[in-house]
Amino acid sequence: MDITIQKMGDFRNILMVVNPISGGEEKDDLIADVQKEVQNKNWKFHLFKTEGENDIEKIQQEIKKVEPERMLVVGGDGTINMVAEALLHQELPIAIFPAGSANGLALNLDIPKDRKEQIKIALGDNFTNLDVLQINNQLCLHLSDIGLNAELIENYETAAIRGKFGYLMQTIPTLIKSKYPYEYEVEIDGNTFHHKGIMLAIANCKKYGTGAKINPEGMHDDGKFEILIFKNLDIAEILGTLREDVKFNTDFAEIISTNQAKIKCKKPIAFQIDGEFIENTQNIEVNIASKSLKIAVK
Repeated sequence: MDITIQKMGDFRNILMVVNPISGGEEKDDLIADVQKEVQNKNWKFHLFKTEGENDIEKIQQEIKKVEPERMLVVGGDGTINMVAEALLHQELPIAIFPAGSANGLALNLDIPKDRKEQIKIALGDNFTNLDVLQINNQLCLHLSDIGLNAELIENYETAAIRGKFGYLMQTIPTLIKSKYPYEYEVEIDGNTFHHKGIMLAIANCKKYGTGAKINPEGMHDDGKFEILIFKNLDIAEILGTLREDVKFNTDFAEIISTNQAKIKCKKPIAFQIDGEFIENTQNIEVNIASKSLKIAVK
């Protein structure tokens, strides 16, 4: 895995941001384990739990109050995205405790599932820089898309069953209701390309949280992102994305690497960022943000 390692000096104040409902699992034991380890180091531990309303502003207020040297984030990709939004203009590193339904960013950064290893990484001194995308004035750290997957996420968010099984339960209803193929117009460096397909992805990383590698050549720290147009519902090709050595047939998917793009859809299409359904939209503009995000890694 290609990760640029950096070092950071000592720190004392730790602010842990926890999404209590992400992934449908209790977080109390994890909080207690982290707090114990932080206090064993004679550092100061501070806890903030999200509430679902004005959390970005509340996190920013907590940062001003605590003045942490590092943020620990417990939640899924949407929670990490929210913390990144709160830190947009600050040089403050974060550590990830994956606790969402899919945890795609943690998978791409090789964050282990073992809790002791997670705590060791979170309180360690190795970091990587993660490019941050700005999509229609919203941040994207991992993956965004329009089309079939975004429809699945929209359906999942209104369903009663959470976790990966919840996604699985929504797959068939989504396929039945979907009105694919969709038509896209992609403008890059003044050149316009017309495409038709089941999904258009905007990828800052290689994999979805399911392990599907949809962006085989992507790098999270190269100052670029990839536009991927998936042309048809080819089950064999889709299953092939679960292989580490996946290579796409050009009849199945097309990949364009760039640092900016404008996308127009013939009609409003479901749109998601980092696993959170945003809206049905026809127009999307993507750029690389001026600042990257510093994340603790092993």
